[in-house]
Amino acid sequence: METTTGADGGRLGHDELGWTLGVLLRHYQEQVGPVLDAVPHRHRGFQVLASVVHGDQRSQLALAGHLGIDRTVMTYLVDDLVAAGLVERQVDPTDRRQRRLVATADGRTTLARLEADVRTAEDAALQVLPPADRATLRHLLSAAACAVRGITPARDVCAAVEDEVGLTAR
Repeated sequence: METTTGADGGRLGHDELGWTLGVLLRHYQEQVGPVLDAVPHRHRGFQVLASVVHGDQRSQLALAGHLGIDRTVMTYLVDDLVAAGLVERQVDPTDRRQRRLVATADGRTTLARLEADVRTAEDAALQVLPPADRATLRHLLSAAACAVRGITPARDVCAAVEDEVGLTAR
């Protein structure tokens, strides 16, 4: 890859992954952060709410492991989501010793709005890329993250990328 020097004297166009991810993450946080200001614990709270609504994990312990959040921190995070009226703890009908997390009606409505707002902010963060490249980047990052965590993606990543870039019939 060709390297050029920017006005600040730094290298541009290099392929060092750590630098690239750091720049993108900071830019992502600048764009998406304000969208999540009203959610308890901001991005972490959004992730927990999304996992509860979409049924990924129901218990606090399962959520903590899935999202990589310390279980003690997860307790405070869920407490704050409960206080905000977004989720509630209910007795698990299959095991009365367990509590499961369930989204409230307000939690579902809030998440639907937030997901749309986050997607808009993400597109703004990646606006330097054409839409097809944004879709490809999302899918490739998802595939890498799922592989690292040992998670089976909800959709075949290769097929998803092919669909997004128009390589298969729709």
